[in-house]
Amino acid sequence: MASARVVAVAMSWITAVLLVDADSTRWTQRGLGVGTWLVLIWLLRRESPLVRMQTAVVVVFASVIEYTFSPLLEVYTYRFDNVPMYVPPGHGLVYLAALAIGRLAWVQTHSRFCAAAVVVVGGAYATYGVTSADRPDVLGAFWFLCLVGFLAWGPSQGLYVGAFFVVTYLELAGTALGTWAWQPVDPTGLVSIGNPPSGASGGYGWFDLAALLLAPALLTRWKRVRGGGQSRR
Repeated sequence: MASARVVAVAMSWITAVLLVDADSTRWTQRGLGVGTWLVLIWLLRRESPLVRMQTAVVVVFASVIEYTFSPLLEVYTYRFDNVPMYVPPGHGLVYLAALAIGRLAWVQTHSRFCAAAVVVVGGAYATYGVTSADRPDVLGAFWFLCLVGFLAWGPSQGLYVGAFFVVTYLELAGTALGTWAWQPVDPTGLVSIGNPPSGASGGYGWFDLAALLLAPALLTRWKRVRGGGQSRR
């Protein structure tokens, strides 16, 4: 599937889910969860086995983060104080959309310009969060520095460019609709947090790093397991 189509489908579905969930019930959230899994599986059907495994790693890694930092630590909370069923597969869609943006011919041709634009726009957003926002946003500034580091030294520059646009849009839309809200400070009471944090996309660099480190070995293991099972038939 063409990268532009992946971006269009993923972003359209994410937007629709946020709009529907803004005034929904738990059962509606569950239905959105089933739908999000189906959309993710449909988009993955033409991806390579490695990308499928990378997406699976991101979904698992992000789900652990979600359940740790939302219901447990309450760094941010959803409307029903849960993790909606569409959130785990939604992270897979966000990853695929960011990856697809990075694969667009225009982004690849103008990669240095795109990275510089992210640094300038993201830097202005992070600076505003620290100096002028109604809620100081130290966490957002820290995550923005993570994003700058990944752009400078990470192996997936295009993906980080894509993550900046996708995650920033997602966070602004989700918090504006009241789907989730960030606490003013972290559990220690020392780190201020914007609603949303300005540099939230920097967190996806860590998701991608986990995918790059774990997916090849997991894919090799999976092929061996499948090969062993087929040889015994």
